[in-house]
Amino acid sequence: MIINIIGSDAERRAGLKTLLRRVARQAQFIEAKDWRQARSALKRSSPDMIVIDWAPELRTGDLQILLDDAPDVPAAIMVDRCGAALVYALMSVGAMGVIPRALDPILILRALEMVLVGGHYIPPDVVDPELTLELTNRRIRNSAKLPKIRHHPTLSPRQQQIMRCVHMGSTNKMIAKTLGISEGTVKIHLASIFQQLGATNRAAAVAIYNGVQNSHLEILRSEARNRCASYRASQA
Repeated sequence: MIINIIGSDAERRAGLKTLLRRVARQAQFIEAKDWRQARSALKRSSPDMIVIDWAPELRTGDLQILLDDAPDVPAAIMVDRCGAALVYALMSVGAMGVIPRALDPILILRALEMVLVGGHYIPPDVVDPELTLELTNRRIRNSAKLPKIRHHPTLSPRQQQIMRCVHMGSTNKMIAKTLGISEGTVKIHLASIFQQLGATNRAAAVAIYNGVQNSHLEILRSEARNRCASYRASQA
């Protein structure tokens, strides 16, 4: 995975990289300190995500030019301060999320994850019916371009949510805080998910959930079935 980070301050870019490693552990980062470098980076490779450290002197027109060159790449904008006018301006030119730095770090991670998988993030204190309508219309227009989230037919909606969090590398504690449930409930859901998917651990569950059915996973599933059969036989 490639993530382009754009910002004039090297220290703040380094902070963003540290944060983004918690979203995508194996990501490669391409840094740019201005729009010229950012456009040059887009010509060299196609990123999976763009994250911009917004500054007051930056112009939305330059952002639009950049995002027009990468129409299928989700972009998140980190801002120090934001109001409805700035959020609307940024998202109307193509940004998929505007994330205040003042948010709790866990919420920033969740917002970045949401943008990465093709969703929109609007700061909770910004209520703008016009913006909401525009984003809804944009999602309808671009639905064919958004990343497809795999849904396993046997999992409940809540279990689907949990699997997306597991896929992003979230711990049980992080999942519980994100979804507003207890860690015990998360563990119960995970046990059911593992059973339904035929997985022996989190890594296998993620791979099976995402449709990776290689011989190694088939061996894991066979071993799990054999252990269950042996246990039932010993209890007979």
